[in-house]
Amino acid sequence: MTLTLRLQLSLMMFLEYFIKGAWFVTLGTYLIKSLNASGMEVANIFSTQSLGAVFAPFFVGFVADRYFNAERVLSALHLLGAALLYGLSQAPDASRFYPYVFVYFMAYMSSLSLSNGIAFRHIADAKKYFPGVRVWGTIGWICSGLVISYLFRWDSPGAISRGALHNTFIMGAVCSVLLALFSLFLPKTPPQIRVKDEKFDFGKAIGLDALGLLKQKSFLIFFVTAIVICIPISFYYQNANPFLVNVGMANPTAKMALGQFSEAICLLLIPFFFRRLGYKKMILLGIAAWALRYLFFAFGDGQEKAFLLILGIVLHGICYDFMFVVGQIYTDRIAGEKYKASAQGLITIAMYGVGMLIGFWVAGGVSDYLKVAYAEQFWEYLWFIPAGISFFCLLLFAVFFKEEKMVQTAGDIK
Repeated sequence: MTLTLRLQLSLMMFLEYFIKGAWFVTLGTYLIKSLNASGMEVANIFSTQSLGAVFAPFFVGFVADRYFNAERVLSALHLLGAALLYGLSQAPDASRFYPYVFVYFMAYMSSLSLSNGIAFRHIADAKKYFPGVRVWGTIGWICSGLVISYLFRWDSPGAISRGALHNTFIMGAVCSVLLALFSLFLPKTPPQIRVKDEKFDFGKAIGLDALGLLKQKSFLIFFVTAIVICIPISFYYQNANPFLVNVGMANPTAKMALGQFSEAICLLLIPFFFRRLGYKKMILLGIAAWALRYLFFAFGDGQEKAFLLILGIVLHGICYDFMFVVGQIYTDRIAGEKYKASAQGLITIAMYGVGMLIGFWVAGGVSDYLKVAYAEQFWEYLWFIPAGISFFCLLLFAVFFKEEKMVQTAGDIK
């Protein structure tokens, strides 16, 4: 891979993830503090990410893969995204915020798929070079948190009370324009499918033709576990930043970026742990880390026990990589050559679509209930619930998942 290509793809990843990190981490705090949103309103807004994850395979498969160069579609999506992010910054309440964020995630989740597709099309040896390109996305997310907390200080208590977090959407919009312009200078990536030669199959795009894999008991257990574990995961995305602000942690957005540091480190360590632990033990560690993280949050505070909150944040690398990344690798192995793409689409829809969609709604309903029934112990009780669900997933996976059955592939299933 040439240096020019590496720089192009790395900058694309940096901006792609900086854009989302610029506003998504503080979204829950903004909705609660600036728009006075209820728990279910916050849940519905966060759930648009899941709806976007379901829509993206259809858009990319039907439009980007068939009619236009991927880099041009990426540019158009980020121009649209810039306009929508500006609209989000001006929305006066949650009801008028929702249409903007709904359309935005249709565009952004599609752009995320396109950016990965562009990278894979132009990297000859993906196993060797893609991690070094993709890590710049993680760096972009980290940098967005540092900018918010240390450069502009938009997440300080005084700034939040003045509504300064609306600037995060404007920062994201500016970066979207930059990426839209830069995308035009990316390597040309023409459509892969000729319209006259092949019809678009929506079922295949979202992985329905890989449903036969569920006949294997171990894959079925993994599939169900992946959906259920995304319910407590949604509690973190929806409530972590508001919680850290509430307990008085300084520079909460930058502190949350420590999770991305640990994610990058754990990603590099996955081959090391594979050789010693295998799939089942690694996924169990990932699930256990989610349960432990929520217990740390339940018992921590912004003063003497702030170290528990930091530990909970730093666990993100194990939480995410050992569950999501290892799970994707497991899916790739179990699927066989015929079902590789379909199986990844199926597990993505299961986790980011079904699991997190349910999770955001559950988190919103629980939040509204606890604010009324247990106002004084709200945060403590809120974190106990996802901890309990995570522990249930841990038992489910530990008892029923049998790693030795992974030698069977999709081609063996009749």
